Amino acid sequence: MKKIRMVQIGTGKMSVYTMKYAINKGCEIVGAFDINPNVIGKDIGTIIQDNNYGVIIDDIKNLEMKLNELKPDIAIITTMSLLNDCKDVLLTCAKCGVNAITTCEEAFDSYNSNPKLTEEIDLLAKENNCTITGSGYQDIYWGELISAIAASTYKITKIKGSSSYNVEDYGIALAKAHGAGLSLEAFDKEVASVDKISDEEREKIIIDGNYLPSYMWNVNGWLLKKLGLHLKRQSQVTVPTTYHEDIYSDTLKMTVKAGDATGMSAIVTTETMEGVTIESECIGKVYSKEDYDKNEWTIHGEPDTTITVARPDTVRLTCATIVNRLPDVINAQPGFRLTCEMDELTYRPESLENYLK
Repeated sequence: MKKIRMVQIGTGKMSVYTMKYAINKGCEIVGAFDINPNVIGKDIGTIIQDNNYGVIIDDIKNLEMKLNELKPDIAIITTMSLLNDCKDVLLTCAKCGVNAITTCEEAFDSYNSNPKLTEEIDLLAKENNCTITGSGYQDIYWGELISAIAASTYKITKIKGSSSYNVEDYGIALAKAHGAGLSLEAFDKEVASVDKISDEEREKIIIDGNYLPSYMWNVNGWLLKKLGLHLKRQSQVTVPTTYHEDIYSDTLKMTVKAGDATGMSAIVTTETMEGVTIESECIGKVYSKEDYDKNEWTIHGEPDTTITVARPDTVRLTCATIVNRLPDVINAQPGFRLTCEMDELTYRPESLENYLK
């Protein structure tokens, strides 16, 4: 069986692991693309910090031409967090009939935050017989882990979760999306204001494709589908996180002053027709010396169950999840598919082409 031929789109911090893991799992990287002139023209080995592979990073402007020429089985996209920001790349993959999996957090279930664009990608992917999906850390630690616990519960009244991560680990786009480095006044204007609206106003913004969801907005939508629950109402609140001392951000190349926003906490509350409430919080910020990643979820009901993952290596878990998902995406039905519609994610001890149907 032939190796899975993949391209890497976005060669920043996350791609170090997605490319390394994919190669070690038997994939053949046939192309890589970026917008950064400092990496365009370099071998991917300079990113992985390994030997040269003979794969030169190309300008993203050449993506469509190269996809048609290379005809890869799948693309890994590690660029931006919002669907609108990934629009051109995702539509290009769909147009060229190339399966794609992205770390774009909104793509985990963008049907509930940007349905028009999601349906546009879905239609184009179906026309060209390929699958587009979003995955990453949330696929297990905010998704399948929670549904597995729910499966051992007789009755659920509430699901409450909280997860924190260091925005320094993911690049400048994510850090800025969390309001890191803004004054509290600027944070309120640029980040928090999006949720100081009525349900009707929010629904209109969502339909227009201009909503700015926190990561948990899309996670809660995914959980509803996975658990067979039906939406009654969903709301979101974002507040800035601060620290009492200055913190230097290497990603932002600036010092975040004491009292300014180091990032944000976003809480999404989802009420369901079945009476189950999902309240999930994600905290993304520039870490102080006392901070560390953590993930805790409690299912309230009969019985109550709490699971805590202390100090998860969020970046490498994200990238390993993406790579382990590659066969599932290739095997899936065409269209914009959520991972909750695919097979349960499993460990892949063999070369990935062995898991293709």
